[in-house]
Order: sequence, then C-alpha cells, then structure tokens
Amino acid sequence: MPEFTSPQGRRIAYDHTPGEGPGVVFLGGFRSDKEGTKAVFLEDWAKRQGRAFLRFDYSAMAAAAARSRRGRIGDWAEDAAAALSLTRGPQILVGSSMGGWISLLLARAVPEKVAGLVTIAAAPDFTEDGFWAGMTGEMRTRFEVEGYLDHPSDYGDPLRITRRLIEEGRGNLVLRSPLLLPFPVRFLQGTADEDVSVATALRLFEHAEGPDMRLTLVDGADHRFSTPDCLDLIASSVAEISARA
Repeated sequence: MPEFTSPQGRRIAYDHTPGEGPGVVFLGGFRSDKEGTKAVFLEDWAKRQGRAFLRFDYSAMAAAAARSRRGRIGDWAEDAAAALSLTRGPQILVGSSMGGWISLLLARAVPEKVAGLVTIAAAPDFTEDGFWAGMTGEMRTRFEVEGYLDHPSDYGDPLRITRRLIEEGRGNLVLRSPLLLPFPVRFLQGTADEDVSVATALRLFEHAEGPDMRLTLVDGADHRFSTPDCLDLIASSVAEISARA
C-alpha cells in the first residue's frame, strides 16, 4: 500500500490513479477510510473515463476507527492538503460528510488548487453545531470534567468526542465568516439523512458565495448516499463540473 509522510510527520496511505485532468480527489467522512463504497465507485468511474483520481486515509483514522479520537479537524485538513500536493494542477474535490467540511477548508486555503467541488451530505462545523450544541448541561459538565464524551453511533462503536476535537474545531469553522467558492460547486443532500439535516445543507448553500452553485436534494436518500442512483448522481456531478472547469 503506497504511503507518504506529510510535512507534519504523519504517515498517510493513499491510492492514486494516473490520468487526464482535472483530477478527482475524494475526501472521506469521520471514521471513514479510503476503501468506502463511494471512494471505490468513483475510482472505478475515473478509470473508465481516463481521469486521474486520488483517495487517501486521514492519519489516526485508518484501519481502527477508535483511533480517530486522537485526531482533530486541523490535523485532517493538513493531511488533505498534503495529499493534494501529490496531484498536478487544479482538482475536483469530492467531500463526503466531514470530508465536505475539509474540502471547504481546502477551498479557502488553496483555491488555486481547486477546479470544482462536489459535497455529499457536507457537515461543516459539525463539532460545534452538532456535537457541542447537542450536549445537555449535564453532559457538558461531565465532558469538562472527564475531557471526553462517548456518543452513540449507528455505524459501530460509540464516537468518543474529545475536548481536543471540540476546542480545535472552533478554529476551523467555515459558516461564521465569508465563504467564497469561485468555481463550479454541487451540493448533494439526502432528505432522509439522520446525521446531516436538510437545514444544514440549506444553511451552507445560502452562506457560501460563488458564480456557479447548485444544491440537489434526493428524496429518501440517507447519510450513506450509496444507492446506485446516488452513486450515479455523484459521478454525473463530477462530470458536469469537469465540463465546466
């Protein structure tokens, strides 16, 4: 398995398919890895199109989801920026859930490296607006004392929410200041998503500024967004952005 060392000294596993540009870079969600359904589907699609494609694992997250408790948004954004340096020219970023937040951070930090953006159930600022906002007063007291809180998850073991994740996340919020996206953008969102609400998608769409932005709601789609129709929509969105870019 190919790996590289980021400027911060973290080992990052990746798979890169050479091809024509603009290339596609997939950014996975919280506790996800590069072997997920959407990442592998897009890689196969890119190969058929003769298009360059990159998928990678955030540090401290691959292979064992419980290790993600050691990471934070800033770390994973740095990992993504380091992975982006493996590519040539502007790329089409495809960010799923937390990867949507990471892709927005990249768009803000290195817009010259972004040819376009597709988000899938994007979860910007979820540490603050999701985890922190969802805690009761009693839960926050326990969190402050113990330094973490275990949150039930539909995807396996409970999520361990750490003080480090919450506090560091506040330095990477994107919905509290202007968010300029000067390239084609397609926001995709399922109406049956129990992790990221339609209200969040609308908030992001209304907050961001750009010349070519569209929000598509898919009736009945859940957070995984991995049915054949949803996967085809992701691919067609990437193809549309590529044509415009």
